[in-house]
Amino acid sequence: MKYLLTVRRAMLLATTCALLQHGGPVLAGGSAGASDPVPVVGTRPAMNALTPQPVAAALQVASGINGASGSGGVGDMGGDAQGNVAELMQMIHDSQLTELRTTYNGSYGASLFFYPQEMTYYIALFQDKHFWRVIKSQDDVRAEAVYAGFVQQTSQLAEVEIRRTQLQAQKAFIQDVIALSEKRAQRLQADLEVARTQQAKVNDYQRQAQSEAVALRAEKERAQTQLREVQNQVQQLQRQNESGLPAPR
Repeated sequence: MKYLLTVRRAMLLATTCALLQHGGPVLAGGSAGASDPVPVVGTRPAMNALTPQPVAAALQVASGINGASGSGGVGDMGGDAQGNVAELMQMIHDSQLTELRTTYNGSYGASLFFYPQEMTYYIALFQDKHFWRVIKSQDDVRAEAVYAGFVQQTSQLAEVEIRRTQLQAQKAFIQDVIALSEKRAQRLQADLEVARTQQAKVNDYQRQAQSEAVALRAEKERAQTQLREVQNQVQQLQRQNESGLPAPR
């Protein structure tokens, strides 16, 4: 009983340290830390790049310290889970495992590994570059069932992430359409301004031309009147000059 109490205190202390280090609660299966980049849907990290979740790492350190007397682990379900994580990571690092299956849904993944020397299966659930859960079993049927369950879990967990990616793409597409539409509107506005300016010039030109035409028409009429008067005067003078002369044949 005293040993279990010591272990629980160690777990509580390790969890508290992990929470203080990350500035807030860290839930198993949650997103990566704030300093990590946002996971990209479909990204497949290398297996040897996977790490335990921050809380899992803290508990693993605590279990190693308190188990120095020979226990070798925390001793309860949580300790076994963290021990499996560390064991799997080490075996992956040492290339002792055969990767039988891996399924990705978004940044979530599930893998089924096999350790031939002990006929043991390791079923891992991870998100981005962090291991989440690791189950160890020598029962191939149970291993396949756990793997199938993990795969279904990754599918459910990734729905929001995939939807977010789709919405981000739709938003970016709409923003591109808006930008193109705004540019087209600006071009049309510029053309409209040019048309309005030119129309105003045309209107001024038309009014000026109309005024000039009216003035020219009046001047033309005055010139015709003057021409008739001059022609009449010429005819009168010509008759006077030819007065008393024989009429031309």
